[in-house]
Amino acid sequence: MAIRTRRIVIAAAVIAAIAALAWWITRPKPVEVIVKSIDRGTVEQTVANTRAGTVKACRRAGLAPGTGGQIARLPVHEGDRVRAGQVLLELWNDDLAAQLRLAENEAEATRAKAEEACVSADVAQRESARQKKLLAQRLTSEEAADRAEGQALASQAACRAARSTITVGDAKVQVAEAALERTRLRAPFDGTVAEVNGELGEFTTPSPVGIPTLPAVDLVDISCLYVLAPIDEVDSPQVRTGMTARITLDAYSGRSFDGHVRRVAPYVLDLEKQARTVDIEIEFAAPGELLNLLPGYSADAEVIVTTRDDVVRAPSEAILEGNRVYVFNKTEGALEVRKIKSGISNWVFTEVREGLAPGDRVVTSVDREGVADGALVRIETIEPATR
Repeated sequence: MAIRTRRIVIAAAVIAAIAALAWWITRPKPVEVIVKSIDRGTVEQTVANTRAGTVKACRRAGLAPGTGGQIARLPVHEGDRVRAGQVLLELWNDDLAAQLRLAENEAEATRAKAEEACVSADVAQRESARQKKLLAQRLTSEEAADRAEGQALASQAACRAARSTITVGDAKVQVAEAALERTRLRAPFDGTVAEVNGELGEFTTPSPVGIPTLPAVDLVDISCLYVLAPIDEVDSPQVRTGMTARITLDAYSGRSFDGHVRRVAPYVLDLEKQARTVDIEIEFAAPGELLNLLPGYSADAEVIVTTRDDVVRAPSEAILEGNRVYVFNKTEGALEVRKIKSGISNWVFTEVREGLAPGDRVVTSVDREGVADGALVRIETIEPATR
């Protein structure tokens, strides 16, 4: 009987061991998750660009001579700093220079002739006055006095005509100077030569109407830079000039720069019918911080619409559709779904008005397989509350 009882006990123990092993093998395995602690801090509602923005120069000009011709002088090179009014390029213009000298000489000759005519007019006027005195004393004839007066009037008219000719001559000089100046390309503002398209001896022509061509000289003023970025048309009503913004640049990884909105375009771009955008311009608040920043760099911008300080906040990546989050229950080692009431948000943080408290841990790796309500989990990483 004892042997039989012992066998029953052994059999029961084996069955229990097999059942325990089966349970161990088939038990739900904990899901590894990444969690982040809820804290209090600042949350900003922002508007960000939909596509990469671009650093632009406040002043940039693609310059070309006003007329075509052969390049005779090219005193600047790419990278040179130039001053406003400095000659950047000059076409062959010996014929126009000769015409200017001819016009100047003709103008000088005209002035000399005018001077001669006006001196003669003065002499004739004095002679007329003398004849009138003699006539009063009956020492000359009335005919001689009339002739002297007519000569004086004619001489005065010749003087006025000669002076008018001076004006015509000066105008011809100005026309010749303008024609000569059209062959010279001058800097309209202080800047840096970004590109030169042409060599000595080559011919250049102005762009035909409606057909853009490469500029002879591309001039950029890099002392003033801003970011041009597109935002979604839905967000554009929230953005106003003067709003604070943050700028990040691929070329300056890990840094952000303060700025402010200086312009919001008054129209919507519909180049992409399903993603219509509005361009905004953001000016750097401290240009002196930017070393070697060049026009053309890619840039991203966030316009700060609203700011709230010392509020409960959760990482935005942890919030699911319907304002739900997975909260880690430390006692049970499992997840529970919790409904929250949210406030303003951005891509980093979301304000939590109800449903969470500082110290709660929420799952940020929500896309991992097995993450569900009631799932057993094992914490892989506890990220800091801020970053």
